[in-house]
Amino acid sequence: MSDYSASTRINWLNTIFLISTPVLALAGVVFHWMYFGAPGWAEAILFISFYYACGLSITVGYHRLFSHRSHEASWPLVLFYSIFGAGAFQNSIIEWCSDHRNHHKNTDTENDPYSAQRGFWYSHMVWIMIEEDAFKNNFTNVKDLEASKIIRWQHRNIFLIGGVSGVILPALIGYLVGGVAVAVGGLVWGGFVRLVFVHHGTFLINSAAHIWGTQPYSEENSSRDSFWLAFLTFGEGYHNFHHTFQADYRNGHKWYHADPSKWWIRAFKIMGMKSNLKKTPKHSIEVAKLDIKFKKNATKLSSKNIDVSQYEVQLTKHRESMRTCLFEIHKAKKDLKNAMNNQKEILRQKIIEMKESYAQIKNDLKLLFLEMKAQNIVKA
Repeated sequence: MSDYSASTRINWLNTIFLISTPVLALAGVVFHWMYFGAPGWAEAILFISFYYACGLSITVGYHRLFSHRSHEASWPLVLFYSIFGAGAFQNSIIEWCSDHRNHHKNTDTENDPYSAQRGFWYSHMVWIMIEEDAFKNNFTNVKDLEASKIIRWQHRNIFLIGGVSGVILPALIGYLVGGVAVAVGGLVWGGFVRLVFVHHGTFLINSAAHIWGTQPYSEENSSRDSFWLAFLTFGEGYHNFHHTFQADYRNGHKWYHADPSKWWIRAFKIMGMKSNLKKTPKHSIEVAKLDIKFKKNATKLSSKNIDVSQYEVQLTKHRESMRTCLFEIHKAKKDLKNAMNNQKEILRQKIIEMKESYAQIKNDLKLLFLEMKAQNIVKA
């Protein structure tokens, strides 16, 4: 498929909206500052509150819950995501998730609705500003979502709900707090400025997260991990992990990864409003990382006509040992929770032994990669 075929048309509604909102935000900031002074604590609270409400409704709701079914949520949360997701003005849950599931199914191909292979700006926002016959939605891939009354209600009333939750509500709250001045501030900061920030946070995942960053888990597509993008997008920047393990409720799987969406999900699980959190086993993650690391090193050696078959044999041996060891540790920890007192000490000892074995495997792998690196230097 060519970049822009004869069947491509401009979507004037989306184009005008995406161009006008930054202009309205900037004009609104100037107007509010000139006539009512600098924004105060009320405007700051409204901006932050609606930024998180609408932003998390996209990352946790639209993305991890509805698109990937990485966990389950109670109906009040589904309603919350439906209302404030509409306020993010990124279309309905049904539209958004249909596009996103197609993106994952066809990443980087001509059937990817926002393929980064067509350039940064195309994947960032141009795909929203045009209509292409090849990407007309028939929603056959979101039948599970259409079963929800709340989601169907949101789809039918998306513009009304979005207008109320994303524009009128911050202005109304501002008026109740501080009269006309704060109402205008609420409209500008909680409405227009917040909208631009949430828009482009989402857009950066479709564009920048497929161009810049690292690929520690897979090179099958262009997805990248980026701490900086994660920091700006409620944790969505760990995008290579997400594309590799898309059913995981986490994007940042390590405890220190900046992933507010993950923390939000965990918090509501504690409150009993989320359940069945899907989590990729550690052995699957570590094996994926190991395979990519080996592939990168082996490619360098192969480019210098160095035979890597001996290293492949060693890798296979260590990979299976690692997988087995981590699986046994996970199983023993799980069994320990429900074990009888006379079994607990046996399981604890097994975990200690498995951890020692895992440490040895990691050391053997370290030596393997050092040997490969040395070979690469010798042949440089």
